[in-house]
Amino acid sequence: MIVRLNGTHGAGKTTTSALVQQLIPDSRVFDAEKVGETLMDITPGLPGTDNFQHWPPWRPLVVETARRVLDYTGGILVMPMTVLVEQYWREISSGLARHDIPVRHFVLHADQDTLRGRIQGDTVLGPSSFRLAHLEPYAEAARTWLHSEAEVVDTTHLTPAEAAREIAGSVKN
Repeated sequence: MIVRLNGTHGAGKTTTSALVQQLIPDSRVFDAEKVGETLMDITPGLPGTDNFQHWPPWRPLVVETARRVLDYTGGILVMPMTVLVEQYWREISSGLARHDIPVRHFVLHADQDTLRGRIQGDTVLGPSSFRLAHLEPYAEAARTWLHSEAEVVDTTHLTPAEAAREIAGSVKN
């Protein structure tokens, strides 16, 4: 099984995924952004883009990597991954379904002011114009398709540990 943690930057996916992994036996964290980073390291570089998710190989490589890891280890993969383009979500979801991999999709949500504050106050990554630029696309995806495709966990007033307990409890039931 895959436990997908979606949501925009600043929602708490990375922190929460590590905590979810600790609460679910036989689980591992697979950060699909690492697949994008691998593609970014190809030299000479792939065609220019402002987001590696726009490269057509990224989506099937995420599916194939997840499938191969699950074939090798079994258990559950906890995947923190911001996917705000519905077509990309559908490609990844249908790819996993073709391999009979069940997915529990959670969106970590917070209001815009909270997200902006988290991004601007991030002591690890620092303020990021890239991350701030995704707030409106997230809001649009949430309004149009994303929230209807997932179990929404509002993290506005939750600690990452509280969100992780909610997600793990839902997965275990």
